[in-house]
Amino acid sequence: MDNLRHIAIILDGNRRYAKKLGISKFKGHEQGAKKINELIEWCYELGIEELTLYCFSTENFKRDKQEVKHLMEIFYNKLREFEKNKELCQKGIKINFIGRLEMFPKRIRNLMHELMKKTMKCNKLKINFAMAYGGRAEIVDACKKIAKFVKKNKMRINEIDEKRFSQYLYLNSEPDLLIRTSEQRISNFLLWQNAYSEIIFLPKKFWPEFTKDDLLNCINEYRKRKRRFGK
Repeated sequence: MDNLRHIAIILDGNRRYAKKLGISKFKGHEQGAKKINELIEWCYELGIEELTLYCFSTENFKRDKQEVKHLMEIFYNKLREFEKNKELCQKGIKINFIGRLEMFPKRIRNLMHELMKKTMKCNKLKINFAMAYGGRAEIVDACKKIAKFVKKNKMRINEIDEKRFSQYLYLNSEPDLLIRTSEQRISNFLLWQNAYSEIIFLPKKFWPEFTKDDLLNCINEYRKRKRRFGK
């Protein structure tokens, strides 16, 4: 689709959506999780090659214990659903997880690794789920990896440039378009990778309300823009 290869989305507004409807915030999160299935289908139909979704940040672990516990159940059930879905591999959908995955319970980590292994050879649509993710944490972790190589004399300081640095990030890929529902900020998401991404905010739209028309409108808006990359 033109030069639009990679879309990133900050899935925000589940709790406010629930409040708007007068339902529990847990139901709001469940509706948000269901919406991901529709989004994957839309992107597959549109020929998008890569999709990165901000699902859960490192800071989100600080929320109310009951909410975090419920979210863990939603994540586990969603991953089990993906694991049982034979169409993933048939359609060529590759599942990837980025972030400090060690922060999750073992049963969730095991499912993550199983899904990545199961779909590793798929190449039609790659989906990166940002889980226990933080943009600053990603940069810090990359610096630590590089520092270890330098310390062991496996890398020279003058060999480090932007391209080399990117290889040590959780995600060595840059979104063409970033979409955020509910708010107008990037909230520590892909701080390095979004350097030249086109950004579209939908402050009046909560994530569970996101439609295919919203996606198409964002894509049409993207097409109207001229990407200059600082030139």
